[in-house]
Amino acid sequence: MPARELIAALPVALAKLVGGLLVVWLLGRIGLATATRFTRKTSTTIDDFVVKTLHKALVPMLAMGAVTWAWEGIPYEGIGDRIVTALTGLVTAVVIVQAANRILVRLLTSTLQQLAKDDDSGLQILTALKPMLRALVWVLGGVIYLQSLGVPLGALWAVLSAGGIGAGLALQKPVAEFFEYIYILLDKPFRNGDFLHVGDSGTWARVEQVGIHSTRLRSVDGELVVMTNSSLANQTLSNYTVMQRRRRIYRFGVIYDTPPSVLKRIPAMVRAIVEGVKDAEFDRCHFVEFGASSLDFELCYNIPTNNYAQALDAQQQVNVALVQMFAEQGIAFAFPTQTL
Repeated sequence: MPARELIAALPVALAKLVGGLLVVWLLGRIGLATATRFTRKTSTTIDDFVVKTLHKALVPMLAMGAVTWAWEGIPYEGIGDRIVTALTGLVTAVVIVQAANRILVRLLTSTLQQLAKDDDSGLQILTALKPMLRALVWVLGGVIYLQSLGVPLGALWAVLSAGGIGAGLALQKPVAEFFEYIYILLDKPFRNGDFLHVGDSGTWARVEQVGIHSTRLRSVDGELVVMTNSSLANQTLSNYTVMQRRRRIYRFGVIYDTPPSVLKRIPAMVRAIVEGVKDAEFDRCHFVEFGASSLDFELCYNIPTNNYAQALDAQQQVNVALVQMFAEQGIAFAFPTQTL
């Protein structure tokens, strides 16, 4: 190709490129402003999402169209044509993959929100899976792009297969922890903020954060306890946050010199005491056993709360009122004695 023709074609191609990009920019600005004016009048957000997605996808593709249009005006064939063609295909593939990622995540999020309006576990799972889903879409887009260029993919699949086996062996434990995280989100044995007793370790702590690999607990002493999801899920857990009520069962004894008439009145007296406490619900009180040095009564009542401090306050009121009542009635508590 003569240099004179190339030099003469360059200004025209440059003018086409600048003019095309300017038209694309103006169309993008005007189209986005016009569409946004209409979407602001609606109460839904799906139309805003559609407008933004289309704008982000169409502008780069139209810009590459302007580049291709300008390049076609240059009478030059060879590696330049292949570069422009490959670059156009690459930009198109990237734009399509990005749009597919946004649409996929948006559809999954909307679906999970509609299926479980009061449960955010599905959204937490989606948040955890987002990187994997996006990586999968990128891999598929890259494979399709390479295939469109005529690149032989046999060797690539062999490398990916070998790499996948090695990565699977190396990431066996992290993957196991990740699936334990999914199990925790699905089965919901506990959530952030729940107060737990971890049976095997004897830890009393509140859940601060459930992570992909480990769970952070704040113990009653204040230190941060970090446990892997697998070790935590394989232990016996007592979740006190979901407890609806606390049951109190304990015994007290009176001396053997207590008259039978007084023994008969004690259950009714104790019942009146428990029912007089605001946060206590009486269940039963009986003379149950002849102890070694006392006549033993068993008291059972419920406290309708999962708050440990509030339950202790109610129990303290019952105990103090019981001591006060026995002192007023002349009833003596028994204590262990030994005669020499």
